[in-house]
Amino acid sequence: MKKNQGTGTGPAAAQPARRVSRKDQILSLFTSGIGSVEDLAAITGARPSYVASVLQDSGLLAGYFDLYTTTAHPMNIYSKFFAGKLGFKDEETARQSVALLDRLYGQFALASDRAGQHHALLMGLTMFDRARWTGKEVEADVFGQWLISRLTEGREDFTKDEARWLKELEASPS
Repeated sequence: MKKNQGTGTGPAAAQPARRVSRKDQILSLFTSGIGSVEDLAAITGARPSYVASVLQDSGLLAGYFDLYTTTAHPMNIYSKFFAGKLGFKDEETARQSVALLDRLYGQFALASDRAGQHHALLMGLTMFDRARWTGKEVEADVFGQWLISRLTEGREDFTKDEARWLKELEASPS
């Protein structure tokens, strides 16, 4: 037997086996031909948002968007107005974000740009959900109240349930 062969000694034995990260698994599977975010998530046990983020950061995927994918990758021509400008770190940050949303929503309305208005609403809903699902209720409420006010503009035909829900929302502390 050669020296150190099979004895568990020597340089090879001194290095522990490197654990393959989930990111490495995703990249390896993608480059081997599994291109579906859904399939990669199922195989690796990762959330689709994480799979998409890994692939986008590596330049292997474009055009996938969900609640948790970064806004750094443009979704459409409106994305540039919002990228890196919205947050919910604290109530003041949420209020500044809503002020931007409101200003852009109004500018899009003046231009009769319904797609721009829709994108502003989408960004407001995204921030609302991100704040809510990370336990930032006060910050989420800032976005929620703005969304409700935009969604109910000019509506006088509320059902009883909608009117009760709106009254409860307006009465909530923030």
